[in-house]
Amino acid sequence: MTAPATITPVPELAARAKAASRLVGVASTPARNDALTAAADLLVAHAEQICEANAADVARAGAEGTPAHLIDRLRLSPARVEAMAGGLAQVAAWPDPLGQVTDGWTRPNGLRIERVRAPLGVVAVIYESRPNVTSDAAGLCLKSGNAAFLRGSSSAMESNRAITAVMREALDKVGLPPDGVVLVEDASRAAAVEFMRQRDFVDCLIPRGGPSLIQSVLDNATVPYVIDGAGNCHAYVDAAADLDMALGIVVNGKTQRPSVCNALESLVIHSQAAADFLPGAAAALDGVELVGDERARALVPSMGAASDADYATEYLDLKMSVKVVDSLSEAIGHINATGTGHSEVIVTGDLAAAERFAREVDAAVVLVNASSRFVDGEEFGFGAEIGISTQKLHARGPLGLEQLTTLKFVVRGDGQLRG
Repeated sequence: MTAPATITPVPELAARAKAASRLVGVASTPARNDALTAAADLLVAHAEQICEANAADVARAGAEGTPAHLIDRLRLSPARVEAMAGGLAQVAAWPDPLGQVTDGWTRPNGLRIERVRAPLGVVAVIYESRPNVTSDAAGLCLKSGNAAFLRGSSSAMESNRAITAVMREALDKVGLPPDGVVLVEDASRAAAVEFMRQRDFVDCLIPRGGPSLIQSVLDNATVPYVIDGAGNCHAYVDAAADLDMALGIVVNGKTQRPSVCNALESLVIHSQAAADFLPGAAAALDGVELVGDERARALVPSMGAASDADYATEYLDLKMSVKVVDSLSEAIGHINATGTGHSEVIVTGDLAAAERFAREVDAAVVLVNASSRFVDGEEFGFGAEIGISTQKLHARGPLGLEQLTTLKFVVRGDGQLRG
């Protein structure tokens, strides 16, 4: 990894982002859209250089023995760079959230009160592995009038530098401050902790990464944060499920891209459907290591035994836990006890069961008869997302443009005085 000649201190970078945020926050909609369009064009134009930088990161990760699923998260290709550019172009085309009046009323004394969307200011994002987060986060921050203050992992440093350079060039090209996107290049743990403590400059911190990163934020952050948490996602196949539909949903959710947070990690199946469904599902999940309870293993003898820890694990790999239950109540209890509040699926033809599952399962997203892989900002129509929040304040689920704004009150009068 090529180190810069000097490392700029984190507080200095944060101050630069804060200063830029004041200009980005009042920039016109066309100016911010032009910056995003320019960035999309530049990503495509510089795709070769970005992929070369990424290849250095991937080679280093391989030499260090990084697991395959983490290398998959790290790797870029011309097609992935083009998808990143497409995400920026899509965000540019979406309506501007700033200035939207979400509510309004008039008081008996004639005061007219409106609630209006406004930028957060500086959105800090600390993330692991995935270099596409650099453009996704920067693009969403800029569209919503915020400065993006970024700290990626050392494993993706060359990629992140190349992508950040493109974003800064685009800002400069349209007359906006390049410091609307700032990357911390100090990869030390001390710098990461310092990044989480910039109370004078950072308005919201969003971590994107595994349990150790989330724990570090919980232990060290002194700025407001939104947790982009782990995805121990379940699919519950109900007694009233269409089993062909269920098979497609389970296979897609587990195998389409197992290394991401909305991939399925656990299969829960009603005992009345287990004998008809589970052997065929195990065959269709070829290459997936299954571990289950005693009743599941009786139907699929090749299945390993599941421990309590297995049911609470986000594998991010081709492994899946299986549990057979006797009722919807038992399924909901198991999911709420072992899940992480990310995304949970029910497959059923029973409307009452679906409604109860949606009401009682405690998760950011509940899906009825659909793959968990749809839990994604772009699939929800938000454009590229900055993360998926598993907490309840101030936002939950995919974090799109509206979730990167705050609300302020604007009160208009004609000389009213309070008696």
